[in-house]
Amino acid sequence: MQQRNSRNAQGIDVSRYQGKIDWKAVKADGISFAFIKASQGQRYVDPTFIANAKGARTAEILLGAYHFIDATSTEAAKAEARHFAKVLDQVGGAKALNLPAVMDYENNPGMLSKTLISAVALAFLLELERLTGRKPIIYTGNAFAANFNASLGGYPLWIARYSDTRVPSDTVTWKRWDIWQYSDSGKVDGIKGNVDLNEFAGTTDELRKRFGAVTPAQETESVTPGTFRVNGKEAGEALLYGSRNYVPLRSLANVLGLSYRWDNTCKETYLNGAKLQSVQLVEDIAYVQLRPIAESYGAEVSWDSKNRIAALKTKGDK
Repeated sequence: MQQRNSRNAQGIDVSRYQGKIDWKAVKADGISFAFIKASQGQRYVDPTFIANAKGARTAEILLGAYHFIDATSTEAAKAEARHFAKVLDQVGGAKALNLPAVMDYENNPGMLSKTLISAVALAFLLELERLTGRKPIIYTGNAFAANFNASLGGYPLWIARYSDTRVPSDTVTWKRWDIWQYSDSGKVDGIKGNVDLNEFAGTTDELRKRFGAVTPAQETESVTPGTFRVNGKEAGEALLYGSRNYVPLRSLANVLGLSYRWDNTCKETYLNGAKLQSVQLVEDIAYVQLRPIAESYGAEVSWDSKNRIAALKTKGDK
């Protein structure tokens, strides 16, 4: 594969192991992009995900997120993709990231064949793209990349090989890298201890162009009023921002049997003790996104565009 270039954009990837990060200092040290760990398996969420996403955005660092895959079957892979997509909804969804979401597939605890490894990877990637509308990136190690067949060659490659001089080796599927993780023991201002260092195959402007980097989603779309119904009964007003339905926090929490709190001083919303990221305050009423919250608690959501009705059906209701 190709050599590094002095013009290339520099980046990092982080998780809870980096602790609290001073993102402004990271930016000042020449880092232009970052991938942060969001999730793993079917349930785990990195506890620093939301804080890191907010910090990177505030520092104007191009932001991506990754999921560490544990699946040993295609069905499990799809379930992990659904989990990842729901976690990304906490920061506005995959389309609100500057960089594509990433599948981190780098080991084989289930002792799968190469054919099944590729099938698991493809199942995850296709399901994630179906859910998010955005083509993901594959992250893997140089040796592990040999497990992936040609069906995955159309996905961008983020490859790990820790060396300042030895480039990643060609594989059957890839001859070039998009992003090279060249160190796992880097030092960057704003981070205590070691951090992974990465390089994109181009400038920061080329990175934006390569992946169609977007500005983090802002709720500035026109607002369409509607009705919120729960199990066929009216439960309040719904607001449609672009393609996203918002309903009153109190109504949704009561329906799902969850605790809630609106901190008017800090303008922050909490549901079952967890801070929500996407909130609209309308006439002193906190509105939250209906679908990601309701579906995470097993409820079904639908939108009747003709009559402008956002409907929720709880478990067990017929």
